[in-house]
Amino acid sequence: FSLAKNIGTNHALALDLWQTGVFEARLLAAFIADPDHMKKSTMNLWVKDFDNWAICDGVCIHCFRDTPFGHELALRWIIQKKEFIRRAGFSMIATLSVNDKKTDDAEFLKYLPLIKTYSTDERQYVKKAVNWALRQIGKRSLKLNPSAIKTAEEIQKIDSSSAKWIAADALRELRSPAVQKRLKNWAKRKR
Repeated sequence: FSLAKNIGTNHALALDLWQTGVFEARLLAAFIADPDHMKKSTMNLWVKDFDNWAICDGVCIHCFRDTPFGHELALRWIIQKKEFIRRAGFSMIATLSVNDKKTDDAEFLKYLPLIKTYSTDERQYVKKAVNWALRQIGKRSLKLNPSAIKTAEEIQKIDSSSAKWIAADALRELRSPAVQKRLKNWAKRKR
């Protein structure tokens, strides 16, 4: 990633690198693309090329999250059947939960029913992203934590091995003393 630092932001080069189809080139593209110049149509093209979790998450974390289309496209991608497109939707929710400080916490509540709905997707890379999104929403604030825990408790009752795994893992983290303490400390600092 020192190469990305040496190059800096270079959107035209990022677009060219993406076209090569080479794993390392695409990962570099995620780091040097300019989110301010990323078009919704380009994002929709790139997401169709996702074929592994590293590219999917790398692009969402290092580029897509900083575009104005993150929330909108997350909702569109989640309902797609293709594994890494759906994963991208949940990866966007996870990374926006951590990094989007401008959006009100209440906006993240709309994702919880989708997390519950897709908790039965047994595909490994979707299941892990659904879990990641749920945990990140629950760790975003003291206000969102109880809603995320409630969603996890509802998911736990679903007759699905994927749902049960997602719920158990999320509840373990979201109820943990360390997370609860951190959330309470953040809430005190915001006052």
